[in-house]
Amino acid sequence: MKQTFLAASALALLMTAACGGQESAPSETSSPAPAADTAEASAPQAQLAKDETSSDGPEIGERVPDPDERDSSIAAASAAEKAKADAVAARGVTEIGWEELMPEGEEERLAEMYQAQMARLYSGGGVAEGSAADQAIQIGTFNTVDEIMGQAADGMKIRLPGYTVPFEYGKDAQISEFLLVPYYGACLHAPPPPPNQTVFVKTEEPIKLKDLSQAVWIEGTLRVETQSSDLADAAYTIEMTGWEIYEY
Repeated sequence: MKQTFLAASALALLMTAACGGQESAPSETSSPAPAADTAEASAPQAQLAKDETSSDGPEIGERVPDPDERDSSIAAASAAEKAKADAVAARGVTEIGWEELMPEGEEERLAEMYQAQMARLYSGGGVAEGSAADQAIQIGTFNTVDEIMGQAADGMKIRLPGYTVPFEYGKDAQISEFLLVPYYGACLHAPPPPPNQTVFVKTEEPIKLKDLSQAVWIEGTLRVETQSSDLADAAYTIEMTGWEIYEY
């Protein structure tokens, strides 16, 4: 799931595309070589100094964990992940990725739309600043899926990772509606994702969105319900019941 979410940056790049000196050579004049006994005497000190300043490996006096401790740490992390997954399943919630919201063949249709846009933009004399074409236009369709993992999409309890895009700003802003998108900066610093890769989220209890660059898990009931806004249109809605930080 995490690999799928991180791979969404490739789609973000596709959307964004649519809209010191050299060391001096040693001198030929060399200084006289030191006497042999001096070189031999200084060699141990030079090696000792090198060993003391080297940052490779553990520091002197630092205890190196044995293999059993490393294995137990990995096992503990795996156990924690399994416990979290079991808790999610116990609530009747299914973790999904953004690809589950894309109907079959939608990626190919989207690629054709971007190619057509590029052809229009660069077939003439460029784009005039301030013109209608000089905008981060949302490209895509409202095509949605009927089922996700064998369940009816509408009314399904899901858990989806993404980045938040609020409609209001300010340190004290209480947010009850916002957009969830698959990559950071969408709708603000980059073109919006397609409508079926944009989710409108609403919550009965307002929350504060402090760090928009932090990915989060959003949990709630999925609705195949279209929402329009000045930032972007969304083909899906989530009635949020909870959220948490997305751990990379």
